Amino acid sequence: MATLFSQDSALMRGLSLVADVIVLNLLFVATSIPLFTLGASLTALNFTAMRLATGECNSVSADYFRSFQRNFRQATVIWLLLLALVGVLAAWYVVVTNLTFGPLAELLLLAVWYVLAFNFAAAALFVFPYLASFDGRTRDVLRNARLLSWKHPFTGLAALGLIALSVIITIFYPQFTGYGLFWFFVGFAGIATINGRLFAGVFSKYIAAAASAST
Repeated sequence: MATLFSQDSALMRGLSLVADVIVLNLLFVATSIPLFTLGASLTALNFTAMRLATGECNSVSADYFRSFQRNFRQATVIWLLLLALVGVLAAWYVVVTNLTFGPLAELLLLAVWYVLAFNFAAAALFVFPYLASFDGRTRDVLRNARLLSWKHPFTGLAALGLIALSVIITIFYPQFTGYGLFWFFVGFAGIATINGRLFAGVFSKYIAAAASAST
């Protein structure tokens, strides 16, 4: 029994991780209420979640606010750019589905739209974790996130699949998510921590390569 409740036991480590995820989720929700700050919040969420996933996080709040402050300006610019691209894709979809182009033209335009939307979603998943892990100009962050999404498609698909599954369950089976309580207390940070292990595994290769190249 003493071993079960010792500080290094699997049970206590698991409970500690759950507590950290809850704290991280509450921080993310609180700092995301002004939607303008969502880019910085997503960057800080991914930074802290990756550190939790790899066991490097000593203080959730310290890691979170360190990343939030350091990346606030650039993350906000990237967030606004992504919103603008979402607006373009939404406008394209509305035009294609509401104007008469002919069946073949509409099919082709929708096929192109779906390809672009999927590529956008996959690249967007990498943007804020990448910004949380690497320094660079905004143009380089966006370009490298896109390249990584192409180079590591299964990581992107796994992350996207987890997010999509969570959204589907929330919409169609809200009782399983406590009618929103899951997202308020643990959902965002829980998903980010699971995905954080995937992203950390990808980024560690490039961090190690950069370190060996600089020596």
